[in-house]
Amino acid sequence: MWKRLAKFVLQNRLVLLILLFLCTGLMAFYASKIKLSYEFSKAIPTDNTKYQDYLSFKNKFGDDGNLLVIGVQTDHFFELKNFESYRALNNDLKKIPFVENVLSVVNAANLLKDTAFQKLNAIPVFDSTLNSQTQLDSSKKLLYTLPFYKSLLYNPKTNAFLTVVRLNKDVLNSPGRTKVINDIVKAADSYTSQTNIQTHISGLPLIRTEVADRIAHEMKWFIIGSLALSALILLIMFRSVSTTLLSLLVVIIGVIFSVGITYLFGYKITLLTALIPPLVVVIGIPNCIYFLNKYHSTFKRTGNKKQSLIDMVSKMGVVTLFCNLTAAIGFAVFALTNSAILKEFGQVAGLSIMLIFVISFILLPGALSYMPVPGRKQLNYLDVRFFTNLLLRIEAWVLHHKKIVYTITLVAVIFSVAGIFKLKTEGFIVDDLPKTDKIYTDLKFFEKNFNGVMPLEIIIDSKKRFGLAGTRILPVLTKMDSLSTYITSQKEMARPLSIAEGIKFVKQGFYDGDSAYYSIPDSYQAAFLGEYLKPNNDSGSKKNNLSNLLSSFIDTAKESTRMSINMADVGTKKLPVIIDGIRNKTNELFDSSKFKITFTGSTVTFLEGSTFIINGLKQSLLWAFLFITLCMLYLFKSLRILICSLIPNLIPLVITAGIMGWTGVRLKPSTVLIFSVALGIAIDVTIRFLVNYKQELPVNNFNIKKTVSETIKHTGLSILYTSLVLIAGFIIFCFSGFGGTQSLGWLTSITLLSATLTNLVLLPVLLLATGKKDI
Repeated sequence: MWKRLAKFVLQNRLVLLILLFLCTGLMAFYASKIKLSYEFSKAIPTDNTKYQDYLSFKNKFGDDGNLLVIGVQTDHFFELKNFESYRALNNDLKKIPFVENVLSVVNAANLLKDTAFQKLNAIPVFDSTLNSQTQLDSSKKLLYTLPFYKSLLYNPKTNAFLTVVRLNKDVLNSPGRTKVINDIVKAADSYTSQTNIQTHISGLPLIRTEVADRIAHEMKWFIIGSLALSALILLIMFRSVSTTLLSLLVVIIGVIFSVGITYLFGYKITLLTALIPPLVVVIGIPNCIYFLNKYHSTFKRTGNKKQSLIDMVSKMGVVTLFCNLTAAIGFAVFALTNSAILKEFGQVAGLSIMLIFVISFILLPGALSYMPVPGRKQLNYLDVRFFTNLLLRIEAWVLHHKKIVYTITLVAVIFSVAGIFKLKTEGFIVDDLPKTDKIYTDLKFFEKNFNGVMPLEIIIDSKKRFGLAGTRILPVLTKMDSLSTYITSQKEMARPLSIAEGIKFVKQGFYDGDSAYYSIPDSYQAAFLGEYLKPNNDSGSKKNNLSNLLSSFIDTAKESTRMSINMADVGTKKLPVIIDGIRNKTNELFDSSKFKITFTGSTVTFLEGSTFIINGLKQSLLWAFLFITLCMLYLFKSLRILICSLIPNLIPLVITAGIMGWTGVRLKPSTVLIFSVALGIAIDVTIRFLVNYKQELPVNNFNIKKTVSETIKHTGLSILYTSLVLIAGFIIFCFSGFGGTQSLGWLTSITLLSATLTNLVLLPVLLLATGKKDI
């Protein structure tokens, strides 16, 4: 079959090459239309209850992920010059397109009672024109008598001040968000240059935009880096520019197809799909090495170019096919998980890996048939003394030191198992960023001074229309205030913002600004406050910030209200504990027969998404193991060989997991790829070895010892070269700015290195120990 395919490819090489390049041009057109993804809740299935709760919340109250915060910390904030500069910053922020609202102490309002018209007027705490430091000091004293703003906009203990910037939600889902964020950063930098006061910026819009832009930037450099490194290795190996360029052409076409497929599937570039093009390069190069190594070794032996090409395709076709198939399985199994972002990665990566086989199968023999025969220099790598001596040493270890091989393997496994017990499963929203990164340090600034900026929402549903209208809301407000007190006592959470805080502020205004009255009104006080809470009928007046607060924290049906909390990035391990504590408190305060309490927001969806991704790892590993086992069983049709092949590939995974435990690398969404990907790629070495072993066994009259020895000598060279390329290719990821991608790089490299050793040393030992003539 494979010989017929080889002859078909060579006889129709021109037509096949033309078709390949036409398809490549078409896919390049689609690839040029690819866009970045700005969605961050795709880890959760759309039918998930918590995802549905989040959608319901957004429909009622709007997006919770459109707030950006700017903070400063200085003892000189209320010096006239610095204060005016901060006011200028706020004014500059308001002028930026798609900035909907800006709130800080400079535009804080006080409520003054107008008895004649029975209303509360929102009067700026700080006049628009401040004439003296004395006037500013007076306004400062007034601000400090308003508990509503304390800890929300300023922290008097640390002299930290906060500006909240609300952005248009539509621009946050478009490429235009980058310019908006950059304009805000420029405005903050301008303030810093004028006052020498450092600004800190955080919030989901900034984090998401910066991460997305860095993904795009890294994707380009990873492709360039992996191509450059592969070119260098190939050039050193083959000593031929034409052969190197041909190999690079194979993987470049593969990259174009992978990006084009991403677009055709309706997907965008995410943190995971951005890894696919460089992975295609890393995995595609060994295809070229397998084919070219066979072509060169056969040509060196026969001197017949045509026969060498037929031999290359017929003998290496099945090997390369199954190598790519198992690698594709390692990726494609993610498509079987419940996580949308993992499904996208699995579908595109799995199909791309199989296409790189088709591309190399058509392009390499077709192009080589038009190229001159390989010269002596190009064949020198077949007899490199260093690798020859290394393989002879491996052969000696396999044949004469079996007990030492078993001992070293056992020690490595015991050491790794001990490390596995130290392995932790925990993820943070920004823990893939270096601890010195400004995004990370700024986030920690807000956690230190304002208890964080990650949004958590608590929805209190009365279960009936107008259930929170009129005086019926008073008992609810009292319970909300008690809940707020409990939440504020948690060191990882800021004081909640809710309609209860707004009503307390109104009561203080009604009592002439006396902070002693900043509390929930009783039924008697509420009767007097009722008139003052009616909306202003003056159509020409604009809503002030308090009016916006009251209207945005209770739905139009007066059925449900929200409590918005900013909290620290506590991680997936601690967050459920915190939420359970709040849930226990809500169960004490609210009768479940009358109220439904829902916890939602970006923080909850992140937790749920992380859970799905981690569970997706377990599913994907099981599926990958099952499918690869079936492939190996089909290929070798021997249970003994199947067992011998799986052991050398499971041990490297155990070693990797153990290293993660010992080095403190947590199992988290960004590191879930390591095991399935490494298993899919590492098994290639096994297939390469065992297929050659199976082919050589009859030639050596089923002499197991001699066949193992010959297989190490003949196959070991291409295994070493391909492993070198794969390890070097994954090392590229170590230069990423994301911790998870760095871990993928060095941990996968370690897995591949250990898999190379186990397949060249332990696998032959197992074959010798269990050897029979039944293969």
